Amino acid sequence: MTDMEQPSPGPINSGRGLRGEIVYLYAFDVANEIKLERVATLLSGRPAPFTVRADRTAPRSVVYSSPLAIEPAAPAVRLNGESVRLLVRVYEVGVVSVTVRAAFARKSLVELIPFHNPTLDDGSPLDALAQELCAEVCRELQGVLVRPGEMTEPEAYTVFTLFELEDGRDANHWLDSHRQEVAGLLAETPPERLSEQQTEEVLRLRRSFEKADLVVIDWDAALVVELDGYAEDVLFVLELANLQLEEFRWMDRVLDRHMERAYADLARRRRWTAGAVLWSLRRLRIDLSRLADEVVHATKFVGDWHLARVYLLARERFHLDQWRASVSERLGQLDNLYTLTRAELYDRRMLWLEIVIVVFFAADLLLILFFKS
Repeated sequence: MTDMEQPSPGPINSGRGLRGEIVYLYAFDVANEIKLERVATLLSGRPAPFTVRADRTAPRSVVYSSPLAIEPAAPAVRLNGESVRLLVRVYEVGVVSVTVRAAFARKSLVELIPFHNPTLDDGSPLDALAQELCAEVCRELQGVLVRPGEMTEPEAYTVFTLFELEDGRDANHWLDSHRQEVAGLLAETPPERLSEQQTEEVLRLRRSFEKADLVVIDWDAALVVELDGYAEDVLFVLELANLQLEEFRWMDRVLDRHMERAYADLARRRRWTAGAVLWSLRRLRIDLSRLADEVVHATKFVGDWHLARVYLLARERFHLDQWRASVSERLGQLDNLYTLTRAELYDRRMLWLEIVIVVFFAADLLLILFFKS
């Protein structure tokens, strides 16, 4: 276990209701690429590669994604009266992930619903704390950011992690007894108002390896039960899926912006900008194709069969395949636009070349007629 791989709070004596952590995941796209090998210090500390603990069946040789991770000092602010822990991970694909965690002890799941919209005890939103921390990280990473961009709204996801249940150590049996409450928590809706159909949909994507663990994944939040007290691997899987969603959405926005501008330039037939449009499209096509490939391969770490299945559930719930298909389709459109622009520029050059040839031919003909006369 690395220094950055802090264990989750272990199971506490039963009979005290629900105990665990609220984990808020924020993914910020800050650059096209981050040169991790050149990052020596971060937030006044030395970051270390993060790796998940391999304690289930997995192939002997697995390539793991290893972002740099560091745990900053806990801020003075509190969340619902509880102190918070921070964790920052820096990914080579140009993403900074900020994780904010706060412990809780509640008697029922309904009491956790307000945690969907976290506000610090000083009245400021939790999102602002994550954005400030990301901005500080970006300032320290200025020298290693490749084509940094303006920091936009992050992709946020909430994970309710339980380390102790009020009745026993069989997570699946507990879920069967609290279906409506779990669905209400993840859907951010009072349980009594949920229909059976919606309850089934919320609980549809779930996975369990042992009786003491359980994962239920919904669109805006997930429930993770780890009665043995270690949930870092599952949280890392959800973080990577959230990161991929952020990157695919960012690529979709970039493609929208560049293609609209390229279409407008070509529609106005700005001859003097055709070369610039061609160069811009070519660089964008190369950058996004490379980035899409790197984002997809960020999950090479999924060699643990259980984690692989958890990731597949998250991929289905986040519609990552549809986002990837959309980006691939837009890249195809970009390739067609690049080809058309290049062909138009080539035709224009050939036209001017033919005009020059005709002019020289006419001049040569006139000179011949002039000297003969």
